[in-house]
Amino acid sequence: MTKNSSINRRSFIKNTLFGASAFTLPTILESFAKPSNLKISLAQWSLHRSLEAGKIDNLQFPGIARDRFGIDAVEYVNQFFGNAKLDFKAAAVSKDYLGQLLGRSKDAGVYNHLIMVDNEGSLAIPKEDERLKAVENHKKWIDAAAFLGCATVRVNLHGEGNADDKRKASVDSLARLGEYANTAKINVVVENHGGDSSDGKWISVVMKEVNKANVGTLPDFGNFCITHPWGQTQDPCSNMYDRVQGLKEMLPFAKGVSAKTYDFDANGGQPKIDYPALMSVLKSAGFSGYIGIEYEGYNNNEDEGIKKTKALLQKYI
Repeated sequence: MTKNSSINRRSFIKNTLFGASAFTLPTILESFAKPSNLKISLAQWSLHRSLEAGKIDNLQFPGIARDRFGIDAVEYVNQFFGNAKLDFKAAAVSKDYLGQLLGRSKDAGVYNHLIMVDNEGSLAIPKEDERLKAVENHKKWIDAAAFLGCATVRVNLHGEGNADDKRKASVDSLARLGEYANTAKINVVVENHGGDSSDGKWISVVMKEVNKANVGTLPDFGNFCITHPWGQTQDPCSNMYDRVQGLKEMLPFAKGVSAKTYDFDANGGQPKIDYPALMSVLKSAGFSGYIGIEYEGYNNNEDEGIKKTKALLQKYI
């Protein structure tokens, strides 16, 4: 074979290969991991046993997130604010409990992302007098979130009645809270938290009917068991909504995501939750924002569980 014929043969092979691959190259590139806009935050519930036992307190939480876990964004739980008086009309508000907490978070270089609100009444109950009282009860936490520089408060849609009546009640409650929160540029989000709220389709209908830019969802990877109790204590759940489907239905309205974890397997994975599938849904949807670590396992202590959850998320992020 002459030198020229060898060159021509290589050119032919090269051109043929590139020509043949032209149709498959985009597909190949799409299979590569896309850059992620996900950021990790720490949900305070991950440390609920330590908080309930008095080993740590709410004021220490921002520093713990940064120093123990290298996490610079936090999600508070209102239950751990103790008996703090949230008087936002007082002239000395900057010197009260929230002022201390804000100072602690600034000193730690930690962003106060959201507050999870529980035990302030049922927002999905058809009884209007009880429901409107619950709406009023939630407003002080919107004020607290604004004071702390948070972007979001998380509420629950709990209540009694049929799904349709609860949907109507939820829409009215969220519309009222969304309007109130909008003046402070705060988001109001709903977590799938048992009952109808763990039905992704039901939640998506509620969101569409509320139709407010600052009202959305906080999909939780673990809370898709419709019948209480859910999660760690119910294995298997007798009425589980499909997690992947539920996430897809809630994501269009999501202002954050809760990365629930239970006990880990030997490879650092989650036997109860298909993390590869759920994280693939998040990234394919182009979700951008915080994904909060919420460890609820028992085979590891809280610190170990948080660190393992962080490693699991980083594997996909």
